[in-house]
Amino acid sequence: MLVVEAFVVRYSNLYTLGMFSRFCIFFGGLAGSAAVAMAALAAHGLASLSPAALGAVRNTIEMQGWHAIALVAVGAWLPRGGLLARLAASGFALGTLLFCGGVYGHELADLPVGAFAPVGGTMLILSWLVLAASAFRRSA
Repeated sequence: MLVVEAFVVRYSNLYTLGMFSRFCIFFGGLAGSAAVAMAALAAHGLASLSPAALGAVRNTIEMQGWHAIALVAVGAWLPRGGLLARLAASGFALGTLLFCGGVYGHELADLPVGAFAPVGGTMLILSWLVLAASAFRRSA
């Protein structure tokens, strides 16, 4: 029981997370569950795709999974990461939507998605750099 109490005291700030932190964790959870569902679809229901298209979908599933985890982690980091962490989280959310949506739309539905995937991918790269910079934020 003492271990549980120590854990609750140490991590009690998880109960007081702000709305944006909760959004990041919520969106990360949704993106993660969608990645698992897409992985199941890719494993069992996309046999008609070309090997190149299936490879692109699998790579996108992996990217989606990693960025879902990143969103959950950034959601927990937000209280200390400040504005840069908020920018990184926003970039992860929007970049994941654009990148994954662009690849899935193009490969699975042959939709004209334009530059969604490259713009989303660039946002993801920049978000990682902004997140790294948030580690050097001065405490208020």
